[in-house]
Amino acid sequence: MSWLPDDFVHPVHVPVPDSSLHLRPISEADTALDYPAVMGSRERLWEIFGPAWAWPSETMTYEEDRIDLLRHEKEIAAHQSFNYALFDEEETALLGCVYIDPPERAGADGEISWWVVDDLVGSAAERALDTLVPQWIAAEWPFRQPRYLGRDISWQDWLALPRVS
Repeated sequence: MSWLPDDFVHPVHVPVPDSSLHLRPISEADTALDYPAVMGSRERLWEIFGPAWAWPSETMTYEEDRIDLLRHEKEIAAHQSFNYALFDEEETALLGCVYIDPPERAGADGEISWWVVDDLVGSAAERALDTLVPQWIAAEWPFRQPRYLGRDISWQDWLALPRVS
């Protein structure tokens, strides 16, 4: 049994209200924009995602990032999990990501997390994304019990939950 309905069609372009930003599924072709975004915010991202995902490592190379994005691209195509990149209007800068994953821990039917680059922390763009994500998930995704990691549950509390069997 899939974690999503067989007829589910994932969104391919999601405008972020009150901004010139949008989300779209990430692809291998985005490596040149993703790598500097991730590594430029690596220390903060490690504090958020490191304990759970061991990402992003201090020594992650461009090629490792490319391979990771190719994996994400394939997972999106297979509806196994989703990584949406946050872009400026012209897609000249990758400014963050939203992850929509099947539950790893009991008590949810989808697990959602997101981040923005260091330069956007505390900005109107970050607030707009923080507002958008739960509304978008409620409106366009088929979850009854989404869990917002690092938002409605701390990463530490999430790690303490039993794994989905």
